[in-house]
Amino acid sequence: MVIQPKSQVLPDHTQLPESDGTFVKNFQEHPQSILLTDSIFPHLQELHPNGQYCIGQDCGIYWRMTDPPERGAEAPDWFYVPNVSPTLSGEFRRSYVLWQELIAPLIVLEFASGNGEEERDHTPWEGKFWIYENVIRPAFYGIYEFKKASIEVYELVAGRYQNISPNPRGHYPIAPMGVELGIWQGNFLLDTKLPWLRWWDDQGNLLLTGDERAEAERQRAEAAEQENVRLREQLRALGVDNIDP
Repeated sequence: MVIQPKSQVLPDHTQLPESDGTFVKNFQEHPQSILLTDSIFPHLQELHPNGQYCIGQDCGIYWRMTDPPERGAEAPDWFYVPNVSPTLSGEFRRSYVLWQELIAPLIVLEFASGNGEEERDHTPWEGKFWIYENVIRPAFYGIYEFKKASIEVYELVAGRYQNISPNPRGHYPIAPMGVELGIWQGNFLLDTKLPWLRWWDDQGNLLLTGDERAEAERQRAEAAEQENVRLREQLRALGVDNIDP
């Protein structure tokens, strides 16, 4: 349900504000978005070999015209839309404008610094929960509470959000993406271990960031080299000296 004024040329993403001017909620918010995007990027490339998908981080989803315009938008901390171009008119999207699009986000994630009251607000036409459930309508809506290190995930079923339960691994399956959401304790861009919202594949394997993949590859190469050294030493002990390096 997108509210459109009659007899009016509606603006596109280049004509709408990119920000509502509010501060981010805390210093962990941007690293959290980066972690989600970086780790799922190879998986989404497999899902969309044609590159037709987009990810939004604090980007506006415009759902109605208001004055000022940004009051007619929600800016999720992270969202993913399948089967749409990441660019429009030769440039990256500045926002996601529902009256121009045919596809709703598949998942929207909000990072709650407080008690999650804002993210669970059912007030018609104003509350985030109400707007996501009734207008923007992503198939999945997740609320991550930093202070509790907990994630609450809803799935849109018959037009209403139903709270879904975690699987035996403590993760929340997002079946259309072939991934799971859960909480991971570790270091990311900081020297301190913190709880982070992360992706796993549907077999329970953690989806690694680019740095983690590079470190894993380095460790594999190092282990292979150590094994080669051990084999060479064993061959020399057997009197085999002519060993190719």
